[in-house]
Order: sequence, then structure tokens, then C-alpha cells
Amino acid sequence: MRPIGSSRHGTAEAIAQANGATRVALEGVALFEATKGLAALAALLGWLSLVHHDVHRLALELIGHFQLDPTSHYPALLLHYVDELNVTPLRTTVLLGSAYIGLRWIEACGLWLDRAWGQWLGALGGAIYVPFEFRHLLHEPTWQSALVVVCNIALVGFLGWRLWRRRAGIGPGVL
Repeated sequence: MRPIGSSRHGTAEAIAQANGATRVALEGVALFEATKGLAALAALLGWLSLVHHDVHRLALELIGHFQLDPTSHYPALLLHYVDELNVTPLRTTVLLGSAYIGLRWIEACGLWLDRAWGQWLGALGGAIYVPFEFRHLLHEPTWQSALVVVCNIALVGFLGWRLWRRRAGIGPGVL
């Protein structure tokens, strides 16, 4: 016979604690996604403020200020992408940036409000990156790359688990 206030899944207190922890985790993911949108907005506004400047020259000055070799890997990568962005039409940059920002904020809102569509957006959005992150890990194995892959898989798994529970009809009162 079970004690009063318990279910086959555990005591009511244990269930409440676990549900509180998953709620905090979901809100943490929502804040992270909103922060990514905010960072993208800052980057887009920063880029727009540089539209009528020679950005390649500014990047070279920045590289020189930190006394880096412009032919080394990361400074050369910066110069490459500055040049790529310079030839991209401004309208395309603004539209893609705005779409990314909007998607991140919509996802964050859906996650914060614990909506299924927000969890779907998060799970699918995270799952899209996994093959590329894994490929990068195989080509350049670093602990940072491994951490990104593990965190992204954990995020997709967590959101998938929440969606599975919702689909199975397991309410917030039962773990």
C-alpha cells in the first residue's frame, strides 16, 4: 500500500520539486534564446552603423591594434567574412538578420510560456545544427567543440522529452 500523497511515480513533494526544476530549465533555455536574439540585433545594428565605411580597412586596423598577423587563421577568417558581408546586398542582410532575431524571440516566448510550438521550434532549430557541429568536431576536435555538441544534444533531448510527455498526456503533476 502506498503512503498518502504519493503516486506510483513518487511523492507529491518530489514531483513538485522535479517539475519546478524542469520549469526553471525551460525558462533558462528561453532566456538563452532571447539573449541570442538580442546579440543578433546588436550585431545587425552594429553592421548597419558601418554601412558607409570601409569595413575591410577597419578590420585591418582592429587586427593591427591587437598586434595580430592578418595572415594567421582567425584574422584571415575575419577579413574573409567582412569581405563576404560587404558584397551581400544590404536588404538581404537586414531581412535574414531580422528573420533570425524574430525567430529567436518567438521561440523564447513559446518556451517561456511552455507552449508546444515553442518547444518544437527549439528542438528542430537545435537539431538542425547537430550534424554541422558534429562534423566540425570530427575535423577539429577540441573540448569547446565537444561541449557545443553535448550541450546542443542535451537541449534537443530535453525539449524532445518535454514534447513526448505532452504527447503522452503526462501532465505537470506526474513525472
